[in-house]
Order: sequence, then C-alpha cells, then structure tokens
Amino acid sequence: MVCDDEQVSNASLDPALVPELLVGDVMRSIDFWCGLCGFKINYQRPEEGFAYISLGSAHVMLEQQGIGRNWITAPLEPPLGRGINFQISVRDLAPILTALRDADYATFMEPETKWYRIDERTETGVHQFLVTDPDGYLIRFQASISDRPITH
Repeated sequence: MVCDDEQVSNASLDPALVPELLVGDVMRSIDFWCGLCGFKINYQRPEEGFAYISLGSAHVMLEQQGIGRNWITAPLEPPLGRGINFQISVRDLAPILTALRDADYATFMEPETKWYRIDERTETGVHQFLVTDPDGYLIRFQASISDRPITH
C-alpha cells in the first residue's frame, strides 16, 4: 500500500517510543492507518500478522491477535486502548478528514481549534480531531497553528 509521501517525512527516524497495538485483523488495521490516515508500511511480516507503519516521526506497530506471540496482561474487550489516546502531529488535517469522510468513517470528535497553555505567558494552538481505529484505539490528529501570548 502506498500513501501520500507529502504527509510522510523522516519516516526512518528511530523513535524512543513505538506503541505496538494488538488488533483483531491486521489487514483491516492497515486499511485504516495507511489507506485512510496516510501512514506507510515500513515493513511487515504477514505470516506473523505484523506491520510496522509510520507517518513522519510517528511510528506504530500493528500485531494481529492470535498469531505469533501476543503479550496479553488481561482479557481483551473492545474497545481496546481504553484510557489512552495517541496524538499524531501532521501538517494538514484535510487529507485525512477527506479520506475518512469519503469512506463514511465516523470521527469520535469533530475538528476543532484548541489553545493550550504552555507557560505563564504563552499558549500554543492546534487544529485537531479524534477518530477510533477499527479496534477502538483513540487517535488524535493535530496540526499546529502557532504560539501566542496569553492575554488577561
């Protein structure tokens, strides 16, 4: 599967943290992550139900439940990943939103602009939305706006 190279930069970086998500169907997950959200497959081992994907410096491993070695600490009940969301920074939300809408894939939270305080005098802005992957993992895509002074 080939995804938009414009969204992909620095995919060869070796990040210090790469989540490995246990999924029900790795091909369905690849369709979501790569086909709709712009990730690319760095490598995969289909016989193990495994794919390593990236979008810029955001890297994720997908592993299909029931194939190979799964590290399961408790019973898996959908939606998976309760209590966590993965923040992924992109240059532009529009291509992802368009792909999701064209596929009739619902968002968890519609796009918004949000400002977050980063110190006593400054806040940073983002355009963001949330979507769940096919297994229920919550993904927050965001595009930075800029920093601005806090006015009281």
